[in-house]
Amino acid sequence: MKHDWTREEILDIYNKPLMELLYEAATVHREFHDPNTVQVSTLLSIKTGGCPEDCGYCPQAARYHTDIEGNDLMGVQQVKAQALRAKASGSSRVCMGAAWRNVKDGEEFDQVLEMVRTINKLDMEVCCTLGMITENQAQRLAEAGLYAYNHNLDTSEDYYKDVISTRAFQDRLDTIGNVRKTNVTVCSGGIIGMGEKIEDRAGMLVALATLDPQPESVPINALVAVEGTPMEDIEPISIWEMVRMVATTRIVMPQTQVRLSAGRTQMSREGQAMCFFAGANSIFAGDKLLTTPNPDVNEDMEMFKLLGLNPQAPFVKKSQPETVEAAESRHLPKGEKPKWSRPGHTIPRNEEAKAKAKA
Repeated sequence: MKHDWTREEILDIYNKPLMELLYEAATVHREFHDPNTVQVSTLLSIKTGGCPEDCGYCPQAARYHTDIEGNDLMGVQQVKAQALRAKASGSSRVCMGAAWRNVKDGEEFDQVLEMVRTINKLDMEVCCTLGMITENQAQRLAEAGLYAYNHNLDTSEDYYKDVISTRAFQDRLDTIGNVRKTNVTVCSGGIIGMGEKIEDRAGMLVALATLDPQPESVPINALVAVEGTPMEDIEPISIWEMVRMVATTRIVMPQTQVRLSAGRTQMSREGQAMCFFAGANSIFAGDKLLTTPNPDVNEDMEMFKLLGLNPQAPFVKKSQPETVEAAESRHLPKGEKPKWSRPGHTIPRNEEAKAKAKA
């Protein structure tokens, strides 16, 4: 595996003639993956809205005025029922997302740990995206049976400061580092179409591909512009940009699951088929991705049938983790209060959206 990728090398790949790029990506994909198998995952928002961060793309930020209806943390049985429905519809993985800046020890985190135990016992892969976490919190999630932790880099380090001002790029890397001290796999990717340059897309891939080991999963999202957010007026990217990003990701991270994530409602079946050919081997099913629209699961299954694709079984890439019950846990809460950074700069469009929300 190559871990010393440069931005220039990745740009050379991204800008290849499309047919050459697709051929190379498809060749790499077939070397490491079954080209006719795609994992179906379900993304579940277990706590929606009220986030204190100022991410320019996110409708869950409390400072912006969007139509998102917030909800408190879901109950364990409610989550179990959702997981069972997802399993019945073909999903082998459930990713639970909570609109938190970072995890705090206490009753709510204990409740999330019980959700992880419950879903792992259903023989499904469990992924969580809960914000920044400490090493001890990562160990507690691992004990509960967590399969993967998602913490996206979002974009390049250079462009990051134009998207988010309430945390630093290094905080993202530090959280990934804490997850790497456990047996939990890493899921980390980003969003394209936020006004960044192609060089920033390459920069994000450099940050991911130079990690050792590389992330087991890399979601590639297309921005879904939501009214009320700072990025509400950005035009959608073309399908060709998405195909190029998927193909480039596949080439520089051959063994990674490349996850075709947000933005699929704006893609035709033909466009999605090209993404699968280019190396995408995972989708998120269900009518929503946390808060943004997503194709209906029946539509996805019809597309799979047309393309001859099969849903991936759970635990194909890595064996199922064992679940340690709460009473037998060796990692107890420490009541930590880590000082995650607050860079302090301002982003004009984020401030404008905040002022508009107040008005």
